[in-house]
Amino acid sequence: MDSQHFLETAVVFLLATVIAVPLTKRFRLGSVLGYLLAGMAIGPQLLGLISDTAGVTTIAEFGIVLMLFVIGLELSPQRLWVMRRSVFGTGLVQVLSCSVAIAALAYYLFGLSGNAAAIVGGSLALSSTAFGLQILAERKEAGSAYGRQVFSILLFQDLAAIPLIAAVPLLASSSTPHGLDLLGVLRTIGVILAVVVGGRYLLRPVFRFVARTDSLEVSTATALLVVMGVALVMELAGVSAGLGAFLAGVLLADSEYRHDMESHIEPFKGLLLGLFFISVGMSMDLSLLLQRPGRVFALVGALLLLKGLLLWPLGRLLGGLNRSDTLRLMVLLACGGEFAFVLLRQAAEQKLISIDLRDTLVLVITLTMALTPLLVVLVAKLLNVKPKKPTREFDTIDTDTPRVIIAGFGRMGQIIGRVLRAQGIPFVALEHSVEQVDFARRFGNVNLFFGDPTRPELLRAAQADKAEVFVLATDDPEASLRTARLVRRQYPHLKIIARARNRQHVFRLMDMGVERPIRETFHSSLMMTRKTLEALGLSHEMAVDRVTRFRRYDEKLLIKQSLVYDDEVKLVQSTLDAMVDLQRLFEADAEPEAERERSLEPDVPLNAED
Repeated sequence: MDSQHFLETAVVFLLATVIAVPLTKRFRLGSVLGYLLAGMAIGPQLLGLISDTAGVTTIAEFGIVLMLFVIGLELSPQRLWVMRRSVFGTGLVQVLSCSVAIAALAYYLFGLSGNAAAIVGGSLALSSTAFGLQILAERKEAGSAYGRQVFSILLFQDLAAIPLIAAVPLLASSSTPHGLDLLGVLRTIGVILAVVVGGRYLLRPVFRFVARTDSLEVSTATALLVVMGVALVMELAGVSAGLGAFLAGVLLADSEYRHDMESHIEPFKGLLLGLFFISVGMSMDLSLLLQRPGRVFALVGALLLLKGLLLWPLGRLLGGLNRSDTLRLMVLLACGGEFAFVLLRQAAEQKLISIDLRDTLVLVITLTMALTPLLVVLVAKLLNVKPKKPTREFDTIDTDTPRVIIAGFGRMGQIIGRVLRAQGIPFVALEHSVEQVDFARRFGNVNLFFGDPTRPELLRAAQADKAEVFVLATDDPEASLRTARLVRRQYPHLKIIARARNRQHVFRLMDMGVERPIRETFHSSLMMTRKTLEALGLSHEMAVDRVTRFRRYDEKLLIKQSLVYDDEVKLVQSTLDAMVDLQRLFEADAEPEAERERSLEPDVPLNAED
């Protein structure tokens, strides 16, 4: 490939990515779908901007190799032991049930051989790790109950992909007239043992030696050398390169160099994985969709329906999820996955399945992956239509008359409650999250009750009419405003101490008569600013003075802006004016009169201990 052709190809790839990926992420459809659409657009069947799909695929498959290495790095024995029940319970049942069901249909309905049906069943049972984890992260649901179950199942699927990849050549040899190649099986086992033993005793000394050079470039080169070297050894022995990369990752999962290697590999993995998905989009045979649309869409619907039906009892019974979370899990895991592309391509190369079957299944898997973000958004909207009911009734509040009521018992509310308890001040804390209530009560928080502080009857039960102070510590701005409005209207005698997310939240609270809301990150940011100035060489006194001046100025600016916050033009202009005024204020500090002026001002401590 000459340099001009290489540059043209690179520009086409980057341009397609820059256009397609932001568009799909804009509609919360994920970047993987953007890569697939970009590949379809520039491929030979649409615009024809790239014709060498085989060469691109060869380079792009190294992205899967790097991903398997990173997966191996994350599979430390301690982590697997902690997650053993969900990973080797729900995950194992999901892979086995889906593999057997799909393989049986392929064998009896489509007439595939036993070995071919086994590979097709195993490949289609896998879901997309890249899609699933990305969607969970974008929707901030990775820590939810169903998100943890999805992660566990995907983790086991990644583990299951390794023996499936290794089994393809073995199944191919056993399907030949000569039967199972016993020598090939022994060679595979021997190479795996050699990699495990050699890696166990050689990799750590090598990384220890490289670490002494304290060179980022050499460390990155060493990490890539390990992955590519082990992959090459496995490839020469007739075993999957991905299996070698995975084993190398597992061997280094407990080493002290794990996080360092992961940080070096991650940029290459992301770039090559994107290239891999583009190559999949390029290689899609869209003519099959035009020639046999009924067959293709029937297979898409059958795959989504079959996997969904098998996932439902797993989520309900083994996962202990409610109906809505089980539905979310079904939608996220019913699609095909990226490892299926690798398995089906290897199976076609080993002549286990026909090229036509491979192209059809690749098209079906790609369409299920493309539909997944759309189905996730649709299910989320359908579930949000119904009002969210608490999983249990609100607690009955039976306690002495409190002086303080705390609404929201998260990070900020707990600190306030601990100090009040240490001072012997009676209080009642209200928290609308069942999980947070159960967690906090394990530490002896007897004054904490489950309930929504925006409900008038709950405030009456908490004896808000007899309290003196109402602390608004909830982290939801809208819920905070509703609570403040209710308290200000029904209990005007209460002094409200409110937590605010940002300046707009402050302005709206001030509109309701809440005096000087506390911005949740403002004071910690000032502490960090003071420490930064000191680290740059300013004296402690000078750093405290600069930060104190900024705090006073910003508080005055906040009050001034609260009068015009609904007028965007005036708000922007006041911010610009404030930047100029603050710069002049700091420039004035360099004048001789500034020292005398500061000495007359009261000293306001701004230490982390105060």
